[in-house]
Amino acid sequence: YSSNGIQIVRRHSTQAREPGKLPLAGIRVLDMTRILAGPYCTMLLGDLGAEIIKVEHPLRGDDTRTWGPPFKTYKNPKNTTQSPSFPGESAYYLSVNRNKKSIAIDMKKESGRRILTELASKCDILVENFVPGKLAKMQLGYNDLQLVNPRLVYASITGYGQTGPYRNKPGYDVIIEAEAGLMHITGEEDGPPVKVGVAVTDIMTGLYTHGAIMAALLARDKTGRGQHIDASLLQTQTSILANIASSYLIGGQEARRWGTRHPSIAPYQVFATLDGSVCIGAGNNTQFASLCNAIGMPNLALDKRFVTNADRVSNRRALIQILEGVLSTRTTCEVLDLLENSGLPFGPVNNLQQTFDHPQVRARNVVRQVEHPFLGPIKMVGPAVEYSDAPVGEHIEPPPMLGQHTAQVLKNVLGYSDQQIQDAVDSGGAALYSY
Repeated sequence: YSSNGIQIVRRHSTQAREPGKLPLAGIRVLDMTRILAGPYCTMLLGDLGAEIIKVEHPLRGDDTRTWGPPFKTYKNPKNTTQSPSFPGESAYYLSVNRNKKSIAIDMKKESGRRILTELASKCDILVENFVPGKLAKMQLGYNDLQLVNPRLVYASITGYGQTGPYRNKPGYDVIIEAEAGLMHITGEEDGPPVKVGVAVTDIMTGLYTHGAIMAALLARDKTGRGQHIDASLLQTQTSILANIASSYLIGGQEARRWGTRHPSIAPYQVFATLDGSVCIGAGNNTQFASLCNAIGMPNLALDKRFVTNADRVSNRRALIQILEGVLSTRTTCEVLDLLENSGLPFGPVNNLQQTFDHPQVRARNVVRQVEHPFLGPIKMVGPAVEYSDAPVGEHIEPPPMLGQHTAQVLKNVLGYSDQQIQDAVDSGGAALYSY
């Protein structure tokens, strides 16, 4: 570890990790996704030890390779006479593509489709995020590939799902946030609808798909067969409306925007201080009494307007005015000192610098530093979950260059000879780049 608490991982090779050490060691994934939801899903599988073969267009690569700035510029010279020239590797691309091998394949060419079919026959999982029916037209759909590999778990991620009147519509995170209710409930009460600050619908769809794949692998152990997983941004987003959806479905209660407040709990929101903001949540009467004691107003908990949570919700405006009057006269540090050891959930509203300087973030080694052969050291957020018996996150491979592993995969996975590899390149089905 470095002096600032960042775990430094130095690995240059892409050799397979020791078998049996990681939960998905020995599992091979054909990753035909790009942008965020799919790559996030396959990154999670890679973190658990699966071999991820990322399929990219020979010229464009993953769309997110060009989504910048910021870019991490190349430290070491790379061959640009054959490979597409990018200004560097985008921070966006680097965020969700660790622990993968990149192959440059043109699926519009017959030889490219043949390679993908052969790879599917040797993979446990295929993940794709094309519009429904597009891969089937190329004989790469589930019905086609399960004939060559009945054990294949085939996961499709789309905007709206494989069936229904919207099945052929493209879907981006922000569109689904708007269309599936999230944007309607996000923002200040008297302000316009706003998107969440990160593409949460994409990320949650990746998480759902990752979980579905794990379940399908367990089912395969019992049945001997894979299956088709139909995941969509729309159904993911409606499912994570959770209690908000239930309030509408059960009680007919239309949702609205509350800012940082909670419709059923008070106080439960962000409060301004002299130099920033603090978020406070008093979820029960004991916690509210602790808040009142901490700010030097113990009698406030005995005020008949605020005795129970229902009372506090009914008299929210009066209560918040009182609390704002106290908290707004103190600095953030002063408020945090008052609340420390009170047993009350609270925390400052941190920017990203403050987030990554957080003592708990440092103590948990959330940020990892990985040596990239062409970029030098790069920092990234490591896996979110730690395992007692598996070294998840201890050995991180840097995100690959476009087509970095084409020859390696064709030779080691498919057993291609040098001549067969050259034939694939000559036909336009694959591309080789010298890095």
